[in-house]
Amino acid sequence: MAELRPYPFGALVRRMFRETEASDSIFDLPRRKFFLGGDRDYSVRFHKKRASSPMGPAAGPQTQMAQNIVLSWLSGCRVMELKTVQILDELEIPRPCIDMETVGFNVEWSQELRLEQSLGEYVKGSMLVDILQASGLVEVEEGYRDVIFDMSVGYDLAGIESERVQAFIDGMLDASAVVDRLRAEIPDELRQYRDLDFRSRLSDTLTLSTFHGCPPDEIERIIEFLLEHKKLHCIVKLNPTLLGPSECRRLLGEQMGYTELAVPDSAFEQDTRWDQAVGFVDRLDAKARGLGLGFGVKFSNTLIVDNHRDFFPAAEKQMYLSGQPLHVLATNLVGRFRKQFGNRIPISFSAGIDRQNFADAVAIGLVPITVCSDLLRPGGYGRASSYMADLDARMGKVGARTVSDYVLRAYGHAAAALDAIGLDPADPIHTRCSEALDWGGDLRAAAGDHYDRWLSEVILRNTEQYVAAATANPRYSKAKNAKPPRKLGSHLELFDCVTCSKCVPVCPNHANFVFVVPEIEVPIVKLLAQDGGFTARQDGTLAINKKQQYGNFADFCNECGNCDVFCPEDGGPYAIKPRFFGTRADFDEFSASNGFFFESTEAGAAVSARIGGRVFRLEATGPGERYTGEGFDVTLQLSAPADTIAGSADGEVDLTYLYIMAWIRDAVFATDQVNYMSLLR
Repeated sequence: MAELRPYPFGALVRRMFRETEASDSIFDLPRRKFFLGGDRDYSVRFHKKRASSPMGPAAGPQTQMAQNIVLSWLSGCRVMELKTVQILDELEIPRPCIDMETVGFNVEWSQELRLEQSLGEYVKGSMLVDILQASGLVEVEEGYRDVIFDMSVGYDLAGIESERVQAFIDGMLDASAVVDRLRAEIPDELRQYRDLDFRSRLSDTLTLSTFHGCPPDEIERIIEFLLEHKKLHCIVKLNPTLLGPSECRRLLGEQMGYTELAVPDSAFEQDTRWDQAVGFVDRLDAKARGLGLGFGVKFSNTLIVDNHRDFFPAAEKQMYLSGQPLHVLATNLVGRFRKQFGNRIPISFSAGIDRQNFADAVAIGLVPITVCSDLLRPGGYGRASSYMADLDARMGKVGARTVSDYVLRAYGHAAAALDAIGLDPADPIHTRCSEALDWGGDLRAAAGDHYDRWLSEVILRNTEQYVAAATANPRYSKAKNAKPPRKLGSHLELFDCVTCSKCVPVCPNHANFVFVVPEIEVPIVKLLAQDGGFTARQDGTLAINKKQQYGNFADFCNECGNCDVFCPEDGGPYAIKPRFFGTRADFDEFSASNGFFFESTEAGAAVSARIGGRVFRLEATGPGERYTGEGFDVTLQLSAPADTIAGSADGEVDLTYLYIMAWIRDAVFATDQVNYMSLLR
């Protein structure tokens, strides 16, 4: 079973520079997929702080590792909701744990790193972003530089009050010690970045993940503690079960057709009820205001459903729904919440966001709008930049230069809202606003002190319209989301495949990568030790027919299974393709996994391989190679192994693995290759 391992900060820094020069990409995301700002102002306020965009990755697999954060940032995200942490940080998470075959299901719900490691990854991600902006590797528009890091913590008061979780929160409030430690790891050739004014107050905002079954009084006590003792701006993430059993099941089954999805009664019995949520939201909002802090809610958490599929281990009786159907459930909650509270309590959102609905989520005043499931589909992080491009186009179509003006213009409710807030049509302000709407004028200047009330009224009207439209939209129904990714019926092999490259971007941790091996065919030679020498026989041929090959960096792979879902062939790239370990200790520990480990020697790179449970080693010795395995220890030259072999062997020496190891070694360490293994040398 694989475990995530943090990667050296200095090597991450070096990779960004080398890869940009080699392939004009960063962590395999090509420059054409970056979104770094535009002609309009996409900024929003989150807890009175400026974020250059309302978009962010959700607290899920896209914000667990430093490189994930950078990829999200490059794609246009500016509110980073970091992976949820908790006191139980040595979880046994089932594998696979993410099923995106049609909509979205998962059985993973918390960080897979130790708390201290999570803090380190979040600081690394922030520092990498600072280095990118300072270096000029990417040209960011001046107004698109403001990024907010939002903590996500769970799941009960005892855990949050614990010494280690408190140390994590304090570390996010003042990360100067971690920053200074990492600053010293920046490579000598990039030493000019050691003196950057890196952000040390990484976050003073927190989204509480209540998960399923957290009692309402516990939720309230947690937020009170965070407000009073930590002085944090807080968001409460609520569950879709707030809709109640009848409405939740009606929307899922009758409205959208997901009749196979069964929400257990216990989910409604154990979760917060609507009246309870209304009560603590009112009280917590008042408390936060009294302390001069921000407070809001988030819709929504995933929905617990019975595990009716065979993707996850059979022991998992329940799983968590995300994606398209959750979007309808969560928007209905937004509508219900705003009927209760108006627009006075901010709402952040995460449920089935994609390119087709992102601009609408902006139009109903949600901040931030975070995404997870859609970024797990082909294209990965690069899909997010299209959200911002679409928002830009929608803003341009209605003549809006700011997000708030876009909200006013998006659905055509601004004129009627002027009357609804009590402005007399004969009032000059009403006239100015109407003229500004007609002629593309400055709406804020026209409305003056009435602008915020006007905006709130439009948000409520936009919300009502969008909730009705989303609920009725067939794109969220089972009929539109029942077709799984195409499979060819063939099985993956170590080398060669259909080379679709889908496995690289769909990996949320950036564990899968491409390397290049020249097309080659050699005879499979087997050498038998006899009479003080070796006799050779040929047993077929070994060929590589495609230049592009795929590997998996084990330190970043948690065997979530997502690459298997979208790979046209069977077997799973993470399981079949060459797996590379970052340390000898990991290579030895995960002895049930096939894989490779590279290390430097005086003569060059040595490679250890475990294939089919057998361990081999190939090590350069100057003019030749030393090749060892169970029962043999020989030296030879790759160009003529049968003529140059010497050493001892109990039986026949199969050179198949020798060639595989040599080809992979030479490919991974080629001078034009930038990958996680070569950077560790």
